Amino acid sequence: MIRAVLFDLDDTLFDHRGTSRRALAAVRAATPAFQSWPLDEFERRHARMLEELHRGGVMQGSWSVDEAREERFRRLLSQSGIETGSEQAGEAARLYRRTYLAERRLVPGADALLRVLRRSVRLGIVSNNILAEQEDKLAYFNLRSVFDVLVVSAEEGVSKPEPGIFRVALARLGCPAEDAVMVGDTWAADILGAASVGMRAVWFNRRGEPVPDPSLAVEIRSLEPTEAVSRTILDGHSRL
Repeated sequence: MIRAVLFDLDDTLFDHRGTSRRALAAVRAATPAFQSWPLDEFERRHARMLEELHRGGVMQGSWSVDEAREERFRRLLSQSGIETGSEQAGEAARLYRRTYLAERRLVPGADALLRVLRRSVRLGIVSNNILAEQEDKLAYFNLRSVFDVLVVSAEEGVSKPEPGIFRVALARLGCPAEDAVMVGDTWAADILGAASVGMRAVWFNRRGEPVPDPSLAVEIRSLEPTEAVSRTILDGHSRL
């Protein structure tokens, strides 16, 4: 019997990629230096830079989120051939952030799914991020009260897929691993991390990638229809 469901937040419940793409489109339209790249290429470069600075700077405490945002646009400008783009980097970073906040969206079906699951199980989030950033997202979508626990790597000093962060969440829920399930979009962080503590997993495979190991997770490709996805999460048998 499943007693608790843990979720990743970004690109599982919150549509970070779609929100970021809309913000990048606004930055590209306003910044001639970035217009030599198609939007898809700009998005790929930005995603790589975001991950690099997030893991190597923000999560280590050496960069604030705002500093890292400006730095990644400075580096992107450098890649485009502008070496002294500090003023432009600041403008791009501010436009990106304004647009990102204005364009925030949940993944379709996320709100309804959480409300249905909440009727029968406890809910938690396990996220590789900082607390303020994730608290703000949940507050914006009126979801904070839906979750019993919010566990973020910056507060715990341990990140997915390391087993420690999952153990923290399970302990706070008062739930053994065998009575919980992890739902996430990233195989290495979410699925392998859940497996490391003996927890069942559901892989939200939004991009239809090959399943690395079907024995480790049930696959879903959407959070809708609500009832079918809920049953898949709770009993482990795909009906989608």
